[in-house]
Amino acid sequence: MLFKKAVSTLMLSALCASMAAQADVKVGVVTSSTGPIALVGIPQKNSVALMPKKVGDQNITYISLDDGSDPTASVKAFKKLIDEEHVDAIIGPSGSPNAMGVIQFAAESGTPMLAPTGSAAVVLPMTEQKKWVFKTTQNDDLIAQALVEHMVKTGVKTLGLIGTADPYGENWGKVMTALAEKNGIKIVANERFQRQDTSTTGQSLKILMAKPDAVLVAAPGSSAVLPQTTLFDQGYKGQVYQTHGAALPPFLQLGGRKVEGTILAASLMLVIDEVPDDHPSKSVARKYIDDYTQLNGSAPATFGANVYDAGLLLEHAIPTALQKGKPGTAEFRSALRDALEQTHELAATQGVYNMSPEDHSGFDKRGRELITVKDGKWVLLK
Repeated sequence: MLFKKAVSTLMLSALCASMAAQADVKVGVVTSSTGPIALVGIPQKNSVALMPKKVGDQNITYISLDDGSDPTASVKAFKKLIDEEHVDAIIGPSGSPNAMGVIQFAAESGTPMLAPTGSAAVVLPMTEQKKWVFKTTQNDDLIAQALVEHMVKTGVKTLGLIGTADPYGENWGKVMTALAEKNGIKIVANERFQRQDTSTTGQSLKILMAKPDAVLVAAPGSSAVLPQTTLFDQGYKGQVYQTHGAALPPFLQLGGRKVEGTILAASLMLVIDEVPDDHPSKSVARKYIDDYTQLNGSAPATFGANVYDAGLLLEHAIPTALQKGKPGTAEFRSALRDALEQTHELAATQGVYNMSPEDHSGFDKRGRELITVKDGKWVLLK
């Protein structure tokens, strides 16, 4: 009798523990903290420790996985988080090709996905599947508009493009082609390369032969360096522009003097000390930078902030979603998606988010600054 009672007590305790665990909001995080795009994934993985652990009385737990920069591994990680861990939302993965390959699984399971990736293709054009995806980086067109405005202002008439042969580079090619034509800029060369390539000599020579006034490199992470340093070595003297994909410290370290004078548009984090104190995102970004630096011994790349902002978006949306369902249920996940879509004037590290059914990135001009490289440092372009 005593044995049966003890067993019953143990079973009840286990059930209570299981119910308590299910009561937590569970968030999966998939990053590429190893492999070719680890420079992007490492600060993202490191940022998980800084994200909100509680909203009111509601606990939030994070389950972090590494996909090794492999799109196939991203799919496996997503399926594990959805089918085995029964998460309420997923942040990640790091790379644009990786993200494009998992959208269907987020949609089929009705799990909100917050993508810290560069390519706007994860949310545009909006579809039934993509309505489950929210993007925590600035869309390509917002960044491109700032660059083209500068090109027009400085008299650029011809432009060479070189970008990665993946969704990031391809979407940038489409966006820049349309904007250039609209603003009277002729694209005289349009080249592609693989992220893992060790040489872009052939592509660079074709660009040099076209003699463009300026060149735009559209590549994420460390892959943004090689085309520009190759052009420098081959004697190119025109202005070089980069996308927000280059906004990380190793770009400066790897490029050295060969990337001096580069112009890009990116978040205020790169030039935080030069941004006016009344910028709505400055205090949020400052806190993130300080906390990350204290924890890791070095300042974060903006890519880490894209994951951190995903945590802030969820923190903001969870209270509303809890009114419609309990964590671990389809009702809660659906309500969480709806609440994310209704985000209004949320100041985060990268800018201010205003989501809508048509816009799942939600940035405006407060989410970008025009920046140049001067004496090996990021400097606000004035």
